[in-house]
Amino acid sequence: MILSHSHRFIFIKTRKTAGTSIEVFLSQHCGPEDVFTPIDPPLPQHQPRNFRGLWNPLPELQKNGWGASWPRIWQDLVQRRKFYNHIPARVAQQRMAPGLWQNYLSFCVERNPWDKTLSHYAMVNQRLGGNMSLDDYFDYGLFCTDFDKYTDAAGRLLVTAVLRYENLQQELTQIFGQLGIPFDGNLGVRAKSDYRKDRRPYQAVYTPAQRDFVARHFAREIALFGYQF
Repeated sequence: MILSHSHRFIFIKTRKTAGTSIEVFLSQHCGPEDVFTPIDPPLPQHQPRNFRGLWNPLPELQKNGWGASWPRIWQDLVQRRKFYNHIPARVAQQRMAPGLWQNYLSFCVERNPWDKTLSHYAMVNQRLGGNMSLDDYFDYGLFCTDFDKYTDAAGRLLVTAVLRYENLQQELTQIFGQLGIPFDGNLGVRAKSDYRKDRRPYQAVYTPAQRDFVARHFAREIALFGYQF
């Protein structure tokens, strides 16, 4: 996640959508007072900063419910972790100064769910030893749906813009232009892009049952953005 006061924007990080590469690039174009949460694994070009601090947790607890929210919020308070990697927009918004979210441009990136799932599967498979089949991955329930990271409880968008991974260069050029950030079309790094060895189009990888399985789990993204297999 990034909160940039120097360029007046908020970046909410989703998974397998070039989020780390975007963070590394922006880390070199933002000011020392801007907020950058740590990434895993760390990269030398990325400088985490200003993500620790204290905040009033009561509005967050009242809005999200005490039962499920309290353990995570308590842990964040003890560690003074005000913002963290992959923080949902609704949580980040509640921890910011009043009115800031409404006055800054906020954005994230989303990706075709069938393509995104294969990318996430490849990463998880490699990290767990490389012996996991796609069906094993499904059985574990290790999905990378990020719908809740950029919507509220009713499914309404919280961010100003959702960029499409499939058209990322053009859309980043447009939004960086709005923010006054120089961009020549190259982020300069492709973080976490070497996990997927099978480069066939995703349509050639899935069985019909697997295709439908992904469609069910990403039904909200498909409905909102009109993704097709």
